[in-house]
Amino acid sequence: MKSEVDKLLKKHQQLNQLDSIKVVSHVQRKSSGWILNTILLDGYDVAFKYSRKTVYRSLEGARVNLTYYPQNELIAGLEIETMKVVRIKKA
Repeated sequence: MKSEVDKLLKKHQQLNQLDSIKVVSHVQRKSSGWILNTILLDGYDVAFKYSRKTVYRSLEGARVNLTYYPQNELIAGLEIETMKVVRIKKA
């Protein structure tokens, strides 16, 4: 039987998966009723972003499994590459 992640990866071609990767930094800030979470991962120079309704415990130093899409954001006239997290679980 295929796992939930395998089904998602097969269905969506742009979707990527990282397993057991260490979180270096985790920042949570309020944004229009939601809590915007930004994490930086060991060995990656790009921010991974996701939203939650409530504040969550810090993931800094933890190992996580991520499913994400690459995306580009226009910030102050500069195009910045970020990753939109659609699934995150502690490893």
